[in-house]
Amino acid sequence: MRPSAKFILVISKPMNIQLDSIRADITRAVREALAEDIGDGDITAMLIPGDQINTAEIITREDCTLCGQAWLEETFAQLGGLDSIEWHAQDGDQVTAGSKLVTLRGNARRLLTGERTALNFIQLLSGTATKAHQFAQLLPNSNIKILDTRKTIPGLRTAQKYAITCGGCHNHRIGLYDMFLIKENHIAACGGITAAVEKAREIAPDKRVEVEVETREELLEAIAARADVVMLDNFDADSLQYAMNLDKHNTQYELSGNLDLENLKTIASLNIDFCSFGALTKHVSAVDLSLRVHS
Repeated sequence: MRPSAKFILVISKPMNIQLDSIRADITRAVREALAEDIGDGDITAMLIPGDQINTAEIITREDCTLCGQAWLEETFAQLGGLDSIEWHAQDGDQVTAGSKLVTLRGNARRLLTGERTALNFIQLLSGTATKAHQFAQLLPNSNIKILDTRKTIPGLRTAQKYAITCGGCHNHRIGLYDMFLIKENHIAACGGITAAVEKAREIAPDKRVEVEVETREELLEAIAARADVVMLDNFDADSLQYAMNLDKHNTQYELSGNLDLENLKTIASLNIDFCSFGALTKHVSAVDLSLRVHS
């Protein structure tokens, strides 16, 4: 089913997702998170007088790349708002263990009701941004762009892709609607790479066309068909060198499959335009954060 138009980002080439373009999605994600947590009411918060005001701080217990400010702010806005939210670091900043991230002041019930939802978003998104930063640091002077994939947590696609950009990496397609990615099953169903690319140009001539190839023969056909990008999937060293020696015209190369932090440095010298890593969003550990309430 096609996503609601207000969430669709139409892109002609890899780009970094912009926060302002996903405001509606942030609102939706926070609303759903609060609904599943609060249900018909936070009964523990009822222990606190309704008019009590407190200050709270969120600190990080480990080094990380901060991400998730808009999700925290939206959480407390939907609960009725706070008196003040003072950030001590910004999305994309590198913060050290023990650092104070934000100071909150307002109604004590709201602070505690929104605590877990706010922390869940910041922990996950900071974890995603931190992993992206680790990858980006390995190729600081390279022209290769490190891309994410669609292997994201359901319902948090745009949130995680925003976090990727905070960590210094880049977004691949946002969903199934903004570019063609022709894989093995598409090729089989269409009757070949050439036929698939030609059909894609007919359907949406303004959209990028990428073809995933697994053999040298498929690579040659994809280049001949004038694909915008060819994804070299699990190419061994010999096949990679073969690809580097080809006249690929204006086709760009994306490397994918069996890539990790250990072997990323080894491809820095290759004539590759992009490397994509599912691990950026699916192998993420939440950052250890803590919210502390004061009088």
